[in-house]
Amino acid sequence: MTKRSTGKSIAIWVLRLFLGLAFLAAAAMKLSGQPMMVAEFDKVGLGQGFRYLTGLLELAGGIAILVPRSSTLGALTLLLVDVGAFVAQLLVLHGDVIHTLVIAALLVVLIALQRRSGEQAFDQSVE
Repeated sequence: MTKRSTGKSIAIWVLRLFLGLAFLAAAAMKLSGQPMMVAEFDKVGLGQGFRYLTGLLELAGGIAILVPRSSTLGALTLLLVDVGAFVAQLLVLHGDVIHTLVIAALLVVLIALQRRSGEQAFDQSVE
């Protein structure tokens, strides 16, 4: 393994851990009914069921992103959740879109690094 591929592997794992733990924490807040999350989803107007759906998607994506074989799929799932958060922030909530843009950029970097290193979801060929 070359220094470059070792560095790329470390970068991939750092991003996986950071993003995975961040989304698992976000999922825990939504699924445990933290008052701030309840109020935020009330303001969005799609009901508390949408809070649970979002929390479950974050939980599934947060776990998937930590597993090399499913990491790209997990990152794509979380990217879709993040796009929804961006729209909600922009149109309904307090307009603080910077964090959603940073998270989206990190997810895109992770996906790109994994693609270049050959670590893609469902990348196993049957011979």
